[in-house]
Amino acid sequence: MEQRRLTDFYARRRLGLRAPSLRVKPTWRTPSPAKSALRAQVSTSSGSRKRARPPAEPASDEPTRAPSAPSARRRLRLPDNVDVGPGSPAAPDSTSALDSPEYSPPIKKTKKAALSAGQLPKLAPHKDKVSSKVTFSELQTCLQRARELGARAQERRASAQGNDAGQPSALEAKEHPAGPTEEKAPAYQRFHALAQPGPPGLVLPYKYQVLAEMFRSMDTIVSMLYNRSETVTFAKVKQGVQDMMRKRFEERNVGQIKTVYPASYRFRQERNIPTFKDNVKRSDYQLTIEPLLDQEVGNMAPQLTASRLLQRRQVFGQNLVERVREHHRVFLASLNPPMVVPEDRLTRWHPRFNVDEVPDIEPAELPQPPTTETLATAQEVLARARSLMSPRMEKALNDLALRTAVPSSPVSSPVLPATPPATPSALLKGVSQDLLERIRAKEVQKQLAQMTRCPEQEQRLQRLERLPELARVLRSVFVSERKPALTMEVACARMVGSYRVAMSPGEMEKHVQLLSELLPGWLSLHRIRTDTYVKLDKAADLAGVTAQLARLAHAEEML
Repeated sequence: MEQRRLTDFYARRRLGLRAPSLRVKPTWRTPSPAKSALRAQVSTSSGSRKRARPPAEPASDEPTRAPSAPSARRRLRLPDNVDVGPGSPAAPDSTSALDSPEYSPPIKKTKKAALSAGQLPKLAPHKDKVSSKVTFSELQTCLQRARELGARAQERRASAQGNDAGQPSALEAKEHPAGPTEEKAPAYQRFHALAQPGPPGLVLPYKYQVLAEMFRSMDTIVSMLYNRSETVTFAKVKQGVQDMMRKRFEERNVGQIKTVYPASYRFRQERNIPTFKDNVKRSDYQLTIEPLLDQEVGNMAPQLTASRLLQRRQVFGQNLVERVREHHRVFLASLNPPMVVPEDRLTRWHPRFNVDEVPDIEPAELPQPPTTETLATAQEVLARARSLMSPRMEKALNDLALRTAVPSSPVSSPVLPATPPATPSALLKGVSQDLLERIRAKEVQKQLAQMTRCPEQEQRLQRLERLPELARVLRSVFVSERKPALTMEVACARMVGSYRVAMSPGEMEKHVQLLSELLPGWLSLHRIRTDTYVKLDKAADLAGVTAQLARLAHAEEML
């Protein structure tokens, strides 16, 4: 409940009491005339010794007639020595609020100095001066900004004139530096081949894999429509493929599919096909798609079964790999020295061959709807309707044809700059050419072996690279256990817990078997009943063992 209501409540509640010590609590707001009269009656009837406050008198301009503090309805007067700051109530930004008649400062019981009536007008000029200063600075800023914009507009106008004349301006060269303007593909597309799980192989680029998925979705939609003897149109296939892949599917993608697998579909432009759509007329031409299938035994119509869909998908994938092989072959021929790898032995791409930068597949040309003959120039109109025109109209069309005929200027083919011959790097100055040739030959041999390596050999090489560190781990296990022999399960469990890479016990057992195969004198396996025991020669030199394992791994890598 507010203070005013509390005061009124107690004033009305205690009208009949005769307690001389009872006083009415003054309010913090300016009392209205009616409430002042009510308080006067309460004071008279209760016999209080406090005299009622007389009603507020109008303010006087003479300072001598204001001995007491001014009432709350009077305006706030500031003396000359009052510091007007940004945090004070009489700051220049808040003078409008103080001057308003609705502003009523609270009346406190503490004694304050009365403000003279003639001191407030001195604050207004100060406020006007501040606002004028701010306005002048703003005008200066606006004027400087306008000059800068005018200068930039003149520079752009001059650059536009220079571009029309064939001379690029310095401003344009500064805003648009020289370089490729094509936007880079996202990282998940540019490095898609590096993020593939499993051992490296003949990985397809990201855009080729997307095209293979489009062919799979398109073949699925076509098989559903074709098996129920429905005319397959591009509009139906497009909607179905986009719903399956959540990607855009256009005629360009169909042209790419035709380029990769020409014997997959037959495309035609047909009309009078029911579409049941308002935006497509029955008389409009539509692109129809028909799958090319081998004729079955008998007069039965062939069907697109699941086995045929799988076979067609495999053929499409092999065609995509063959296209990447062609680009890879060109890349190998451009190396120094050039490399030749048999196609039947190629199991992975060259390490420097960027698979995801393979150029996109050029779309094949699809059948287009027949174009109706349209009259585009005045000569064609004159040739078609010469007999239907009057001589005057014929003369006007002849004049228009002569005016619009502009001799075509021969197009000059741009002359490509000749590529400079390859020069050796400045860092190789002073190095003998024979040494460089031997290094390049070794590098070529290593890359050739890497590209023709089968997956089983790749796994064996990875295990050989881990053997030196695993040999140290296994010896530390035997030293800590203080036993001449350990079971295979116990040894593998200890090695799995001590090795830095997470590995299963079965995989660790394969490493131990390979270690015993390469170094039978240092590590031996003994089969006793149902258990296999591992015995290690602790007296052997561990450094010599690890060096021998490293030599074996390097020798097998160069094979």
